[in-house]
Amino acid sequence: MIIPVNLPLGSYDITIERGVLKKAGTVLNLDRKVLIVTDSGVPAEYAEAVAAQCKAPFIETVPMGEESKSLPVFERLCAAMLEHGFTRSDCVVAVGGGVCGDLAGFAAASYMRGIDFYNIPTTVLSQVDSSVGGKTAVNFMGVKNIIGAFYQPKAVLIDPNTLKTLSERHFSNGLAEAVKMSLTFDEELFRLFENSDAHEHIEEIIRRSVVLKRNVVEQDEKESGIRKVLNFGHTMGHAIESTEELGGLYHGECVALGMLPMCSPEIRERLKAVLKKLNLPTEYRGDMEKLVSAAAHDKKFSGEKVTVITVPEIGSFEMEEWSPAKLFERMKEFFA
Repeated sequence: MIIPVNLPLGSYDITIERGVLKKAGTVLNLDRKVLIVTDSGVPAEYAEAVAAQCKAPFIETVPMGEESKSLPVFERLCAAMLEHGFTRSDCVVAVGGGVCGDLAGFAAASYMRGIDFYNIPTTVLSQVDSSVGGKTAVNFMGVKNIIGAFYQPKAVLIDPNTLKTLSERHFSNGLAEAVKMSLTFDEELFRLFENSDAHEHIEEIIRRSVVLKRNVVEQDEKESGIRKVLNFGHTMGHAIESTEELGGLYHGECVALGMLPMCSPEIRERLKAVLKKLNLPTEYRGDMEKLVSAAAHDKKFSGEKVTVITVPEIGSFEMEEWSPAKLFERMKEFFA
């Protein structure tokens, strides 16, 4: 299945197909120098399968986890390209989850002011969400994704076969972003989560999530309008994630928690039931002082206001401007 993304300055295709990883060379232009960025948590065979199809592959394996989304690791990738004589005609390929995609994409966006970038996401989280839309970034001084760029890939390849090696926790972690999409845009998808087994319907979940996000990105590539809806659950979620020392909670688990305070009471109860079914957290008792401090540094703040997304009914949303005080009060109400 091919899902086209049509943008004014760079359209591309998202291919969803079992086994596409092993024939990436027939879809992507790999007849050149290729920096393949993966991490230590991704089966090495995935990057090696791509490398076998490249003219001149160079694999960089970074440590698993959010700690790799940093300026020193970004510098390492740029140094590797410079040392191997990469030019503007060469490319970067991410093979892994959201960390690999964000990091590799930012390196591609920055090296020589931009070289080709391909994304091959291998986790549920990256397949349903982060690989689509062109957001690239690293974390800095404890703030998530504060340094980065909008930089669209030349193509995205999604191979559901790569999900076979995921742990149950990582599988559930990624589904949180698909639940987010269903709450704001697709009641039918939310009912699928309520009434069916996610494992049995994973290809449909991926397809529907990708199409939903594609539709939003085509309307608003750089988050000046409707794309802000994709931040549903992320304002509080990012704050929780920033205070989680040593990666106690994963990104999707934090987003799951961040969605709950932003739903109407009726929807909140249905959401709790879905999150429990997916083995995602529904309660958080962290350090409120740290949580409020982290939220105050969120890049979505504009002046004295932050745009938040609330869900009064499944499949719909409201975009509101809240003061920091209102946001912090809501956080304390649910998490104190």
